[in-house]
Amino acid sequence: MATDKKHLTWGVILLISFIGVLVLIFLPIYPGGLNGLEYSDDLFNKLAKGSAYQIPKLKKDVEKYKGKVLDVVIDAKKAGDKPGDAEKRAERIAKVFTINGAIAEVDGSKVHIKGDFGQIMAAVLEDADQMYNNNGDYIKKKYEVTDDEKMKQMFRQWHNALSLVNKKLILDKKAEDANFVKNIVTKAIEPAYNFYGIQSVKITEKAGLATGLLLFYVLYTIWYGFGVLYLFEGLGLSTKKAKVKKEV
Repeated sequence: MATDKKHLTWGVILLISFIGVLVLIFLPIYPGGLNGLEYSDDLFNKLAKGSAYQIPKLKKDVEKYKGKVLDVVIDAKKAGDKPGDAEKRAERIAKVFTINGAIAEVDGSKVHIKGDFGQIMAAVLEDADQMYNNNGDYIKKKYEVTDDEKMKQMFRQWHNALSLVNKKLILDKKAEDANFVKNIVTKAIEPAYNFYGIQSVKITEKAGLATGLLLFYVLYTIWYGFGVLYLFEGLGLSTKKAKVKKEV
């Protein structure tokens, strides 16, 4: 039985209105026929892509590596590979490096890569730039593939290979070179691949909308919290500490 009708009423109103807004959030009434969650997720993905573009700076950094020789042997094996997977991966890696002017010799799952360090990294960054700008046709033409899946597969070989090159350079105690390769992987290849197909939007272009969504999220959470709190108080349930009875 309710002990506080005022709080009970407010609790019911807040929770019913909360559910009403939740229903509106899940309706496909937002731009592009999306529901509220899809729309906000799409927006923040676009904003994340807009803030992840560091390729121009890396292109400047690559200049000091031109003329320097990269000579490493990597093993394309991965845990969970089926028979033949590593060898096929090695062939794809070799193709990517050969097309970009390096020498790549395959021996089973191992690839011996030799070439101009700066030239190779410049090619990586150009591919990443094209992917970042959603120009998959550039990758298709360059690596002679026709569909998006094969295109992405060829681009992934940069990640497969350079992650291994980074480890090899660390073992060879070439810390500066290893760090540069790691930056290429994390700041160029990964964002370009993960954000492929998403439009890039700068935060300055959608600052008001992004701020409004974040504020709504905070207020909506508080809205639910107070609804539950008032409902429980109205039903006589409380988290207040009980008074300690003094013994006579």
